[in-house]
Amino acid sequence: MASKNEEELRKISVELRFLEQTAEALQNRINMINAVGTDLSYASATLESLEKEKENSELLVPIGGTSYIMAKLDNPDKVIVGIGAGVSVEKTRQEARDIIKKRLEDLNKTRLSMQQQFTQVAQKINEDREKLDALVATMREGKASSNV
Repeated sequence: MASKNEEELRKISVELRFLEQTAEALQNRINMINAVGTDLSYASATLESLEKEKENSELLVPIGGTSYIMAKLDNPDKVIVGIGAGVSVEKTRQEARDIIKKRLEDLNKTRLSMQQQFTQVAQKINEDREKLDALVATMREGKASSNV
């Protein structure tokens, strides 16, 4: 009987390690999705604020590290949008806003899916921990009663 319990203990332990690694990977993906979402939200807000600007308006353009340069807005209706694989195309401001809006929608769907997967994995981890605790308690009781 003890060997069956020990085998079950090993099985649950291996499954728990796998589930914990899966949960960590999912959390990392969710964090990356959140970072991309933040970036897209900034882009969307910037495009929205550009609607108020006229040609030759002076703007502060972020260059990273909380640093900016002054620039003049040559054509407020033309935006260069990345379409993937290092390729960018010129679009109107409205087309760019639509592209970013669609990307945000897709990203939110992906985030929700990942969060659901994470929740399921977390629930399974809790179930396995309870099984593990119960099995360890049973094994301890068995050893205690056999020592009497």
